[in-house]
Amino acid sequence: MAPDLLQLSHSVAALCREAGAFIRQEVSNFDQSKIQQKGLHDLVSYVDKESEKRLVAGLQMLLPTAGFVTEEGTVANSDASVAYRWIIDPLDGTTNFIHGLPCFAVSVALARGNEPVLGVVYEVSRDECFRGAQGHGAFLNEQPIRVSSAATLNDSLIATGLPFYKFDHLDAYLRILTEYMQASRGLRRWGSAATDLAYVACGRFDSYFEFNINAYDVAAGILLVREAGGRVTQWLSDGDPVFNRETLATNAVLHDEMQAVMKRHWDASYQS
Repeated sequence: MAPDLLQLSHSVAALCREAGAFIRQEVSNFDQSKIQQKGLHDLVSYVDKESEKRLVAGLQMLLPTAGFVTEEGTVANSDASVAYRWIIDPLDGTTNFIHGLPCFAVSVALARGNEPVLGVVYEVSRDECFRGAQGHGAFLNEQPIRVSSAATLNDSLIATGLPFYKFDHLDAYLRILTEYMQASRGLRRWGSAATDLAYVACGRFDSYFEFNINAYDVAAGILLVREAGGRVTQWLSDGDPVFNRETLATNAVLHDEMQAVMKRHWDASYQS
């Protein structure tokens, strides 16, 4: 039986707020000696892991038959054969958190196959909870949100992420950045993909793009953008932007113009 996505989204939002309250509490008590390094410049802390454990426990109660895709591996990840999977980033923006910068979020999506059908992004520092369910729209602190009306790149503000551990194809990436810089009102690197996408959904950013990105970073935000009237794809095609490690999200109006820039500089054979 399919879950009631709208009702479920309220319950997930409450869990994300609870996890966010724990993260907020740890800001002033954070122990720098407990930082671990998963890979080059890829950091994790006890805060990430404890937040994930709390989310997993709560989500298991809400939908016991669902599997999981998690960043920190506190529960075994499930393959796509499971009808529904929770996709969790318990602290998106760990580096910001560790350095005392104010942009970090809890991100939870529910996917049917590879398609997000529910998404919650809770931006902890600003106490902003973005919530959406397929067919029911997107909300910020329970107020409906929509993507921006920017008609051209010249009128737009673009969010992105910069490579920090894998630098393949950097020249092509920089060419894309250069053209967007010259054609737009500017680029922002917020340090949290989940927040970037939530901000596209509510019209603060007009678009967002990133390469070498993970499903748990973007799944919830992709649902929010779509429910707010935007468009999300891979860079050069309409392919799956959740699990293929590249995401382009726009207010829909800008999508073709942004893809045209990417097609001038990016090779479709590049693999993340």
